[in-house]
Amino acid sequence: MSMATPHLTHSHPPTLISHSPARLLRPTRATPVSGNMTTTDQFKDYHPSLEVLGGARDMFCPVIKTHLGRPYNHYPVFGSNRHIETIFAAFFRNIPDVNYKRECLRTPDDGTVTLDWVSGDARTLPDNTPILLLLPGLSGGSDDSYVRHMLVRARNKGWRVVVFNSRGCADSPVTTPQMYSASFLGDLDEVVNHVVTRYPKANLYGAGWSMGANILVQYLGKEAGARNFSGAVSMCNPFNLVMSDEDLCQGFNKIYNRSLAKALSGILKKHLMLFEDIGGDYNIQLAANAETIRDYDEGLTRVSFGFKSVDEYLQKSCSADYIKYVRTPLLCIQAKNDPIAPDRAIPREDIKENPNCVLIVTPQGGHLGWVAGENAPQGCPWTDPMVMDFLQHLENEKSGTRQGTGNVLQSVEA
Repeated sequence: MSMATPHLTHSHPPTLISHSPARLLRPTRATPVSGNMTTTDQFKDYHPSLEVLGGARDMFCPVIKTHLGRPYNHYPVFGSNRHIETIFAAFFRNIPDVNYKRECLRTPDDGTVTLDWVSGDARTLPDNTPILLLLPGLSGGSDDSYVRHMLVRARNKGWRVVVFNSRGCADSPVTTPQMYSASFLGDLDEVVNHVVTRYPKANLYGAGWSMGANILVQYLGKEAGARNFSGAVSMCNPFNLVMSDEDLCQGFNKIYNRSLAKALSGILKKHLMLFEDIGGDYNIQLAANAETIRDYDEGLTRVSFGFKSVDEYLQKSCSADYIKYVRTPLLCIQAKNDPIAPDRAIPREDIKENPNCVLIVTPQGGHLGWVAGENAPQGCPWTDPMVMDFLQHLENEKSGTRQGTGNVLQSVEA
C-alpha cells in the first residue's frame, strides 16, 4: 500500500505562551462540566461482553449505545490472541493515503515539534470547523495506520484534523539535545496554544493512543491549558507506567520492549551529533544501543528531565494519578487483554467518581489492535466509529448543530 509523502513547509516560530509551573492547575476533584447527573435512570443498555463504568456513564453512553449494545466479537484467528492481534494490526492493517502539509513549531528551548495538517484544508474549511488533535503512541506519528484511519474518519465528517508528532517522530527534526518523555507536557502545551491561537473560533478536541493517551490525560488533569479542550478520547492508555514496565519485562512482552527500544534508539542515532559532548550523568551509548525502554530511559530520558532514577521517572509520569482532576468530557477505551497497557493499571475507582469520565473495556483488542467490527480485519479499529460518534455529539452540543458537514477526503475506506 503506497503512502503519500507529506508536503513539507516550515513556518516561522509563532509567538507562544511559555510553559511554566504557574500554568499548572491546583489539584481539585472534578465537577460535571455540563448536563444533569441522575442516579435513578442508570444506563444499562450495553452488552455483557463489555465493561462500562464512570461518573459520566449515564450522560454519555446513550450517545454511543448502538456500539455498546452489540457483543464485542473479535475477528476469527487474527483477533483471537492478544499478541497475534497486536502484531497483525501493526503490520497488516491497511494505511489510508493522506497528503499532509507539515508545520514545524519551534519551542521556547529551541526544540522542534511538527504538526501534520491535511493538505488543502486551510483553504477549504471554515475557520470555525471543529479541530481534532491526534497524539500517537511512543515513537509513533502521522504515518501510523491507526492514526490515519482516525484522521480520515474525522475528516470525512467535516472536521479539521492535525497530528502532533513529538520531537524526532515521523521524521520531525531534532534541533536540541532533548527528546520527549511521558512526563513532559510543555510541548503539548505549546501545540495547544498555537492551534487555538490560529483558529480561535473553532472547538478543540483531542484523541490519544498509548503513550499519547497517557500524556493527554495528564495534561487534562494538570495543565491550565486543558480548558481549551471541549472533549477528549484516551485509547490503550498504560495509565500506570510502573505496572506497564513490569509487564513489558515478562515473557512474550519482551519482544514489544525490544521493538520500542529499537525505535527510540533509532531516532536518537539519527541525531547523535547533538549529544556528542553533553557530559553529566548521560549515557548516550546506552540509550543509542538500548535493548529495552528502561535502557533508553536510563541513558537519556530520566537525566534530561531531572529524575534521579528510571523508577522515579515512571512513578511521576502516570496519568492514573491525574484522571480524578479531569474536567473535560473524556472517553477512555481499553482492552482487557492489552499486553502493554495492563488491565490492573486502569484507575477504575477514580473514573467512577469523576462525573466527566466514562470507561469502556473490551474483552479482546490487544494493544492498538481491536481487530473487530464491520471493517475487520484490515480496516479501521473497532473503536473508531464509536469515538467519532462521541466527539460529534460533544461538538453538536457545543455548537448547536445536528451533524458534521464538509468536503469528503478522498482516500481508502476509513
